[in-house]
Amino acid sequence: MNNDWKDRLNVVYSTNPNFNYETSREVKATTLPPQQQKLRVSLDRKNRGGKTVTLITGFIGSEDDLKALGKLLKSSCGVGGTAKDGEIIIQGDFKQRVLDLLIAKGYTQTKPKG
Repeated sequence: MNNDWKDRLNVVYSTNPNFNYETSREVKATTLPPQQQKLRVSLDRKNRGGKTVTLITGFIGSEDDLKALGKLLKSSCGVGGTAKDGEIIIQGDFKQRVLDLLIAKGYTQTKPKG
């Protein structure tokens, strides 16, 4: 039995002698294959100081795979950006280029939004 107290922080004490604390395990998100991903590409200016960004939403999978796809798109466009919380943000107006890159990489269900 692992008795690491850090795993049990913020747990209320139990007087039950048969109580066995179970740590929650992180569930690894499985990444859908590119053909099944339904990505949406749009331009966004909201809360960005008037600057335009290309926003890719709808990615289903692990954070590492999302970051890898974001890195590929950023390097292909030659700009910065970020990838987190299931969306990729590319700095600048690269909507058509991102669409073409995603379709070329096998993301066949990718569509422009708006």
